[in-house]
Amino acid sequence: MSLLATDPNDRPRLRLPKSLRNPLFVLAVIVLLGVLVMAVFAAQIAPYDPLDMVNMPFLWPFADPSSPLGTDQLGRDLFSGIVQGSRATLLVGFSSAVLGLMIGTCVGALAGYFGGWVDIILMRVTEIFQTMPTLLLIIVILAIGNPSIPLIAISIGLAAWPMIARLARAEFLSLREADFVMAARALGYPTGRIILREILPNALPTLIVGASVLVANGILLESAVSFLNLGDPNVVSWGSLIGNGRTQIRSEWYLSALPGVATVLTVLSLNILGDRLTDILNPRSGERS
Repeated sequence: MSLLATDPNDRPRLRLPKSLRNPLFVLAVIVLLGVLVMAVFAAQIAPYDPLDMVNMPFLWPFADPSSPLGTDQLGRDLFSGIVQGSRATLLVGFSSAVLGLMIGTCVGALAGYFGGWVDIILMRVTEIFQTMPTLLLIIVILAIGNPSIPLIAISIGLAAWPMIARLARAEFLSLREADFVMAARALGYPTGRIILREILPNALPTLIVGASVLVANGILLESAVSFLNLGDPNVVSWGSLIGNGRTQIRSEWYLSALPGVATVLTVLSLNILGDRLTDILNPRSGERS
């Protein structure tokens, strides 16, 4: 579809795809950009160390200008905690998504391209991981090791790759008999080149959409793990803030509600972005430029 349209005066103007003009999509992008900027410049935005006691305990939001979102039971600034915690939360979300994408793409590509016994073995392994409760698998890995941000990201990535593996397998199964792949085989291209340079680029749009779901799931799982006090005790994240405030949920509900709102908005924006990417990157949608 052409991006150029003509107005009554025959002047060419730019017409964006319908998905990019959706207000919900624009709002989701703004929220995600805001969260990313907050995480990158957290040291400059946050006035205090989120682990330091800087004010009176249980200050409500807007009660003191020096702590605009209030303080917790130890007098730690909640605004600084949310800003600094965005770093750990996004780091786990994106790192686990990258790991899950790499493992899932490798497994799915090999299973879908070769088929036969390779497909059977790899899919049985995938099904074994799928039958395990995701949160339970993460908890077992963290219980064996020393809870830290890298280990949390690795454990979430190890639990999340089966979805990408099935997506990659389906794409490779449909593309391995395509004309351009048959031509590459006829020209004598090696298998590695066919997989990496011929099929994989055509499967990337679907995998990118799946990766956005992995980031959202990674953020939710990190929050769940930190809520259960299995996160890194030396690092503040949105999940740890929600967990720390659960004992005062009846009286000082803002301690859990505010980081919870940040988590919900970020995950919701990622899901909206994934939905719109499906429309934009899907060649059958008619919206691809």
